[in-house]
Amino acid sequence: MFPEKEPVFTYPHQLRSRYGETDKMGYVYYGRYLEYFEESRTEMIRSLGFSYARLEDNGVMLPVVHTEVDYKAPVFYDELMKIEVLLYDIPAVKLETYYRVFTDRREAPHILGKVVLCFMNEENRKPCRAPADFIDTLSSVVES
Repeated sequence: MFPEKEPVFTYPHQLRSRYGETDKMGYVYYGRYLEYFEESRTEMIRSLGFSYARLEDNGVMLPVVHTEVDYKAPVFYDELMKIEVLLYDIPAVKLETYYRVFTDRREAPHILGKVVLCFMNEENRKPCRAPADFIDTLSSVVES
C-alpha cells in the first residue's frame, strides 16, 4: 500500500477515541478511521496555511476517489492516537495521502490507510491541476 521510498512530507495529528465511536467490544468502529483520516488530512492542509474552504472558495473541490484501510490491531475507547499523514509525491491532479495510526500501547501501527483525492474544477466537475499556490507552499515546506 505504501510506496517504497521516503515520504516528502509527514504531518502528525493527535486524536482521542470517544465512547460513541466504539462498538460493543470497546474497539473503535472500523468505519471511523476514514473520518479520522479526513480530520488529520484537513489539519495537515491547514498546517500548510490553506484550508479546504480556501480551495473551495477558489473553485477547486477535492473529492475522494479511492480508499484503502488495513486493520492490524484495534484501538480502544479513550486511547490517544497519533495519526501520521504521509505524502510521497507533490500532487499534480491527484492528492495521494497515506496514514499510520499509533497508540502508546503498541510500537507497530494499528491501522494503515491510503486515501486518493482528485482536484476538481467546481464549475465543470472535471479534474484539474492542483492550484499553483498550494503546490508552491507544499514544495517550499518539502524543500526546507
